[in-house]
Amino acid sequence: MARALVLVGALFMLAPFYFMFVFATHTREDIYSLPPPLWFGSALWDNLAILASRIPFWRNLGWSLYTALMATALTLIFCSMAGYAFALLEFRFKRALFLLVMGTMMLPSFMTMIPSFMVMDALGWIDTHRALYLPGAAGAFGIFLMRQFAAASVPRELVEAARIDGCGEIQIWWRVALPLMKPALGTLGLVSFIASWNNFMAPLVVLRSNEHFTFPLALRSMQSVVNTEWGALMAGAAIATLPLLVLFLVASRQLIAGLTAGAVKS
Repeated sequence: MARALVLVGALFMLAPFYFMFVFATHTREDIYSLPPPLWFGSALWDNLAILASRIPFWRNLGWSLYTALMATALTLIFCSMAGYAFALLEFRFKRALFLLVMGTMMLPSFMTMIPSFMVMDALGWIDTHRALYLPGAAGAFGIFLMRQFAAASVPRELVEAARIDGCGEIQIWWRVALPLMKPALGTLGLVSFIASWNNFMAPLVVLRSNEHFTFPLALRSMQSVVNTEWGALMAGAAIATLPLLVLFLVASRQLIAGLTAGAVKS
């Protein structure tokens, strides 16, 4: 019975993805027909042509990839450094600072939207992509994940031995801690890449020109009250979804292992 319920739930969750790929191969008239198409059609290339004519398709896709890679790289660097410091270093106000960082997770994202926009405007970062990957490079979730994993997986004796050998803290972080934190780094990298790739609200707030739009925002610009080319829109959504599906299928075990690692301290 339990397996049947899980199977039914999985089918309900997969249904939107299936229809997205099906509608990507049909025209708008086919999609609005009753009953709607349930199998793949032959209008995929026409929909891709419409998509390329409405938006700078490859440029928008490239900007999404660029911001996702930059956000992932910076998140891994800063969060691993902060996690190492909170787990293995002793300094004043350490507990208070960690609680302050964790407290930021309680703030809904919409509460910081206007202050973030004001800061980006003051820095002159409006309509630039650095406003998408720099502000969130040291997020509370990433710091927490790195701190928990470092505390459970990086032996203090190894860190002390490195200090005795004359290594500085940056060298210890780079040569000792990071190699032992690879599972958590892989998990955080996946989560950061997916979050940045799917990010819609931040580009909507800071980006202005079509040439600078990331792919989700570019797809949204194709929608209108009337005459929306749903087939082309579904084709674009399918293209945006495919890399994430492949990434998750390839790295799902890494994601689960990294999230559960360090949950039990031996």
